[in-house]
Amino acid sequence: MNRLLLVIALALALLPSVVARADDTMPPAPYAYRQLDDPKLEAKAQGLMETIRCLTCQSQSIADSDASIAGDMRSQIRERIAAGEEPEAIRAWLVERYGDYITYTPRVTSLTWPLFAAPVAILLVAALLLRRRFGRGERNGGPQA
Repeated sequence: MNRLLLVIALALALLPSVVARADDTMPPAPYAYRQLDDPKLEAKAQGLMETIRCLTCQSQSIADSDASIAGDMRSQIRERIAAGEEPEAIRAWLVERYGDYITYTPRVTSLTWPLFAAPVAILLVAALLLRRRFGRGERNGGPQA
């Protein structure tokens, strides 16, 4: 019984390393590291890739990332642009598939408006508090020593 538990524990401990290496055994996508032949189309693709966040790295764009998912996304973007799709349509597809987090330029929606409104509200409250604080001294004949 103890031996069986030991084997199960060892198998469970090794499982994450097997899963992690499974992704690296796949060959890279066709356009992951190869540019399009048409420089104008490649410029469109590059421009879009610089505005899409890598889901693995999170602080890099897919243009700068070496993660395998970033390579797959670069390939998808290049293939779709080569097929004649517009960058904004590709961005919309990526946002639909991966969520708003994937883009460095998020949309204002019913869910995200507080993120855009909060800094303005904080600045207004700070201005009001400062005006109250410093306005009091002027009404009373100047600052008191």
